[in-house]
Amino acid sequence: MRIAVAYEDGNVFQHFGHTERFKVYDIENGKVQVTLTVNTNGSGHGALADILKKGSVNTLICGGIGDGAKRALAEAGIELYGGVSGDADKAVADLLAGNLKYNPDVACNHHGEHHHGDGHDCGGQGEHHCHE
Repeated sequence: MRIAVAYEDGNVFQHFGHTERFKVYDIENGKVQVTLTVNTNGSGHGALADILKKGSVNTLICGGIGDGAKRALAEAGIELYGGVSGDADKAVADLLAGNLKYNPDVACNHHGEHHHGDGHDCGGQGEHHCHE
């Protein structure tokens, strides 16, 4: 399994589309075996999803993420855990332990141009992707 985290200064970076680097974690037997940092050269969300796919990433942890990026990740078969903040290494450890706090509806709250009504529901608790 390979997990990538949108990464800046040791923490989960809060805007996927502007991510300049990913920290990538290779996981075996439920434990981190190897980590490396990958520069993205400031690519847009479509190119970022492609970088992750070409790097054999299965799972992405990030902060805010827009709908276009979510679609690109879904098309690449990458599982998304958005709305995460704080220490990147701790986020990966929490994911592996089944304790990661994330927001499956993150895109609805991050981008001002994508506001939904109060009754908006993107699939409920436990969903990893916002299906619209």
